[in-house]
Amino acid sequence: MAVILAIDDERAILDALARVLGRDGHHVTRIDDPTTVPGMNLAHVDLVLCDVMMPALDGFELVRRIRPAFDGPILFLTAKVAEEDAVTGLSMGADDYIRKPFGTAELRAKVAAHLRREARPHAHALAFGAVRLDLGARELTVNGASVPLTPTEYGICEHLARHPGQVMSRAQLREAVRGWESDADDAAISMQVSRARKKLAEAGADPIATVWGMGYKWQL
Repeated sequence: MAVILAIDDERAILDALARVLGRDGHHVTRIDDPTTVPGMNLAHVDLVLCDVMMPALDGFELVRRIRPAFDGPILFLTAKVAEEDAVTGLSMGADDYIRKPFGTAELRAKVAAHLRREARPHAHALAFGAVRLDLGARELTVNGASVPLTPTEYGICEHLARHPGQVMSRAQLREAVRGWESDADDAAISMQVSRARKKLAEAGADPIATVWGMGYKWQL
């Protein structure tokens, strides 16, 4: 099925992840020393599960380092429950988070949702002036230059672009790009939108408009 890289300094957690996700046919590579990850070749990895609180190198910094070289989904495993901690993790380049202690059903569902989103077929492109979305390559370009979006940032842009002019609430975006209705709050979606808009602005485009009190829309 998928190759999943699990990073946690507790072997018991890693063993539990391998056991649970192995039921769905996934191969889980277990890493208990986070300092070894930045030097790894991640080309064969489909999804990363990363703990936050680890010695020597915490999950936030680790994800910040590997995100430029890894364009697949990254999910934090975190015992930190404050909203600002979750938002910080997303700002580092993560796509989602699972709070510890996590339930088996939640873990399997979230992993499946992110893998399903990555694997769904695409056959064409969307173009809006200088902005173009290649749905097959899952790439957004502005004037031919690629914008380095994370999977969730790209997913938000694609969902909005598929419905130009239509206002999408944060809940609708959460459902569309994560495939998971509960647990992920509006602040997390707002952070992802903000990051995408910043990258687009740096590339010279501003296609996402805020509709106050309602959500966001893709401007024609």
